[in-house]
Amino acid sequence: MYSSEAKGGKAIVLKSRDEILIMQEANQIVAETLVLVSKSVNPGISTWDLDRIAEDYCKRKKALPAFKGYRGFPGSLCVSINEEVVHGIPSRKRKLRKGDILSIDFGVCYKGYYGDSAISLAVDKIGVLEHKLLQVTEESLNKAIEKVIVGNRISDISGAVQIVVEKNGFSVVRQFVGHGIGTALHEGPEIPNFLQSDPSPRLLPGMVLAIEPMVNMGTYRVKVLRDGWTVVTADGKPSAHFEHSVAVTEQGPLVLSSRLNMQ
Repeated sequence: MYSSEAKGGKAIVLKSRDEILIMQEANQIVAETLVLVSKSVNPGISTWDLDRIAEDYCKRKKALPAFKGYRGFPGSLCVSINEEVVHGIPSRKRKLRKGDILSIDFGVCYKGYYGDSAISLAVDKIGVLEHKLLQVTEESLNKAIEKVIVGNRISDISGAVQIVVEKNGFSVVRQFVGHGIGTALHEGPEIPNFLQSDPSPRLLPGMVLAIEPMVNMGTYRVKVLRDGWTVVTADGKPSAHFEHSVAVTEQGPLVLSSRLNMQ
């Protein structure tokens, strides 16, 4: 690997083919964990119980939960419900209810490399608009991944998310962004989900990007609760979050955290 300094941020580290293969192993553990946890998402289960399922499976796969202890975060999963955008803390007291939207973000460290992915789920039946929010957020991620082509810019990814989200009447969170990933959980470049005026880096083979649209039903504005972690929408309306770790290759985007054929 080698690195070049990202403008105004962390280094952008290009990975070799062998490193990308290890990262694919790490991300497949993440994907398997998310599928396993999603099977237990039912009314009445606590977010702490979901956290236990994730951590136990992660350890069985000889991986370390990436989020636990990261800057003091107490859980293995980030579990965010309804108006909670990201970074919700698992709790024995917090139990899922019918009609909730649950966003689950999970990461691992495996053989010295990180994997990171997120999904949003309906807890039993949800409303029509809430269902559309989930669909649009996942669609925006898929459209963003289509832009992971050598020679494109980060802004092509950002614009793809913003177009899908805003044409459907929702808003893109601006305070939190995607990121590069590798031997560190957060590397350069930052990946906003909206267009910015500054020039953005070009995509080069070997870059690995954690692309993660965070989409709100109402305003894009958010705030952090007193626990110092949980991010919520400023207007109390629901939010959704999807994420994949994607490698830039000469053959096009390689979704390292793909959950295809795991359901």
